[in-house]
Amino acid sequence: MRFCRFLPETKPQENAEATYGLLEGDTVREIEGMPWRKWTAGNRTWLAKEYRLLAPVEPSKIVCVGRNYAAHAAEFGNEVPKEPLIFLKPPSSIIGPEEPVVLTRYSNRIEHEGELGVVIGKECAHLGDEDDPLSYVLGYTCVNDVTARDLQKSDVQFTRAKGFDTFCPVGPHIETQLDPRNVLVETYVNGARRQSGRTSLMVYPMGFLVRWISRMMTLFPGDVIASGTPAGVGPLAAGDTVEVSVAGVGVLRNPVHPPRA
Repeated sequence: MRFCRFLPETKPQENAEATYGLLEGDTVREIEGMPWRKWTAGNRTWLAKEYRLLAPVEPSKIVCVGRNYAAHAAEFGNEVPKEPLIFLKPPSSIIGPEEPVVLTRYSNRIEHEGELGVVIGKECAHLGDEDDPLSYVLGYTCVNDVTARDLQKSDVQFTRAKGFDTFCPVGPHIETQLDPRNVLVETYVNGARRQSGRTSLMVYPMGFLVRWISRMMTLFPGDVIASGTPAGVGPLAAGDTVEVSVAGVGVLRNPVHPPRA
């Protein structure tokens, strides 16, 4: 199944509210309830021209994994971490498909990082070795961990560089039927491929990450784990279009806008 969060394109005088649905081809069927709770399929449907996809999640936190591909660590002269290197992006950084990544005047080097994202389906904490971590997963999505690279280097820690508004595109939907062990992740800028790597090359696979992170912080339904980016990260400029493609999930597309005045 493909869960989405969408906004019906209604008449100007009507008050549309964001809701969750099921993508059936280009048609969205409204669901009653939340994807990670008890839900039922509704009767109302919308055609492609009648709705706008939003970020499919409203998480309490986005947990990101750094240097989880050896080639990406090497392109910056870094060693592979002996344990997962994690950091947080604020929920305020999330945008959905087709929404603009807005550059910031506080950085001179803003880069894309395409990633496979996992969406948690049920609360998990302190998972043991006997627990199946992937049973706590609702599904998978595309994430672009947009980064102000110069600030990341100068600050050492990642919060400012990763946390600007619009620096976490997520979407276009949540795919529940995906084996995350050997998925192709690619990033394109203006149609040119910049990144390409398979999740089989991750230092710490998805199941390990869910279990390991749960031992530090409770993961709640709707939370997102961004599993790391392949080599090939590069700069974004105003006027660009950046696309993160995850095989079996879809394509997350965002235009890049200049800094706000």
